[in-house]
Amino acid sequence: MTGKKVWLITGAGRGLGLDIAKAALVAGHAVVATGRDPAKVTSAIGHHDELLAIKLDVTRLEDAHAAVAAAVTKFDRIDVVVNNAGNFYAGFFEELSPDQVRNQIETLLFGPMNVTRAALPVMRKQRSGLLLTLSSTAGITGQKFCTAYAAAKFGIEGLSRSPRRSLLSAFARC
Repeated sequence: MTGKKVWLITGAGRGLGLDIAKAALVAGHAVVATGRDPAKVTSAIGHHDELLAIKLDVTRLEDAHAAVAAAVTKFDRIDVVVNNAGNFYAGFFEELSPDQVRNQIETLLFGPMNVTRAALPVMRKQRSGLLLTLSSTAGITGQKFCTAYAAAKFGIEGLSRSPRRSLLSAFARC
């Protein structure tokens, strides 16, 4: 990837999202780092001129639209979206509460759908962009004690593969 890009990263306050945000900043890119608590995101990453930390609960479509709008207002574009935010409930399926299962799927499947839905119009208008949605081997083969997680990640596999052709043709048109 050449030139300065604008990255929108979900779950940027810790773990892999934090590492991706820091790496993008070190590489000279602008970063819209999101999390449920922007102060924690800023504290984790540190202050940078090319950083915008913003509140985003990926389960709320209105938050996704607000984060995308803030990114475009500050940086005029979005080049890379990293759907990273996540959670994990482990255990025997029948022992997971319906709320835990619902929360797992809301965060890991509907969350990336919300962020992607909000960012795609910007990327279509630009005729460019990169969508990165983190998955897992649990989304291909399933795993012990992670039925809800695997169900969400199987969905992510479908989400990631399905719009590819329509997006490529939309970005390729002049």
